[in-house]
Amino acid sequence: MAEKQTAGRDKLGEFAPKFAELNDDVLFGEVWSREEELSPRDRSMITVAALISGGNFEQLTPHLHKAQANGITQEEIAEIITHLSFYAGWPKAWSSFNIAKEIYKE
Repeated sequence: MAEKQTAGRDKLGEFAPKFAELNDDVLFGEVWSREEELSPRDRSMITVAALISGGNFEQLTPHLHKAQANGITQEEIAEIITHLSFYAGWPKAWSSFNIAKEIYKE
């Protein structure tokens, strides 16, 4: 069973309770739990690619931790970012590498 997500409530529960509920219960509680449709590893790969492409680096850090926990190796994340650099942009890839290096050295 997947770990219950509480980041929404922990960080935004008092300020934006509905958003926190949707984050924790719908996105992570319902969508991420649909493992017959996509594995957590595949969801992590897709999510990381989307965050890099959008330049959403604040959200990239926790999702890279999740990707690592879901089995994406350092070599694979380096290849994902390298591949994305040609589609999402060189500066986004460069920024992503700096974040990934910190996470994968742990």
